[in-house]
Amino acid sequence: MNAGPLMGRGGVCVLASFMYDLVATAPRRPGPGETLIGSHFATFVGGKGFNQAVAAARVGAATTVIGRLGEDLFGTEFREFLAGEGIGAVDLRTDPEHGTGVGLPVLDPAGQNSIIVIPRANLAVTVADVEAARDRIESAAVLLLQLELPMDATVHAARIARAAGVRVLLNPAPAATVPTDLMDAVDVLIPNEGELRQLTGAGPDEPVLDVARRAAAGRTHALIVTLGPDGALVLEPGRPEVHVPGHRVDVVDTIGAGDAFCGSLGARLAAGDALTEAVAFANAAAAVAVTRRGGAPAAPTRAEVLELAGAPVGT
Repeated sequence: MNAGPLMGRGGVCVLASFMYDLVATAPRRPGPGETLIGSHFATFVGGKGFNQAVAAARVGAATTVIGRLGEDLFGTEFREFLAGEGIGAVDLRTDPEHGTGVGLPVLDPAGQNSIIVIPRANLAVTVADVEAARDRIESAAVLLLQLELPMDATVHAARIARAAGVRVLLNPAPAATVPTDLMDAVDVLIPNEGELRQLTGAGPDEPVLDVARRAAAGRTHALIVTLGPDGALVLEPGRPEVHVPGHRVDVVDTIGAGDAFCGSLGARLAAGDALTEAVAFANAAAAVAVTRRGGAPAAPTRAEVLELAGAPVGT
């Protein structure tokens, strides 16, 4: 695994969603009409794009974000956190009409989560916002995208990056239909197993490798399917399929594990790693992240990732 300094073309640019998480832990999820006494409450700065940006920065990538925050205390906390992580926020707008996005996760004792999100200012991100950040996108090595922002803005960012030769990574989450014009601009698609099945219409009983092969057939982009503790599948055009093994860790909280994977992957690709090598690093980053609470706050440093990366399990 390449552990050298991150000397990529221009680091990682993230078209980012921002969700302030209000997290409740309870013995189980409540049923309809039920009031349930929980055991723990915490607040975290989050959102898929924000989490991915923090993950990229913590493993050493020069990182910038594009997006919108509300003119509220949540937005102020996000800006302070970004500054503390050394993440560029020149293209992060303050929206006086819409509040900062909010997430309401519920955790069970096993660390599994279900989440209600209220996007607010995230849904006000426009094509004009993205166009204003064109220089940042074109000077990056990697553009990271998710599906928590308006699709027209996401597509526009992908087109700018594609035309400039910037590598486009798409995490198709929350699971949704991905339009052809966005898929055509993607270099690396990174769904988890559930998102892959939704993208392809596959049933729950079809082997995930078969689903991945069908999704990758005829495509020019690489496909990475994240499998939690079972690691990840890598299907890259013109290369053999690879299963990158996962890691055995004590799970505390799965919030943000996929984001830690995507951000770390983007950082290593920006540094020049081969795809499978970058996936191995990202697997370890996600494994470290689930051993502690929160999304962005749980993202590991590069030293922590490398410490775990020497202990893969599986085949």
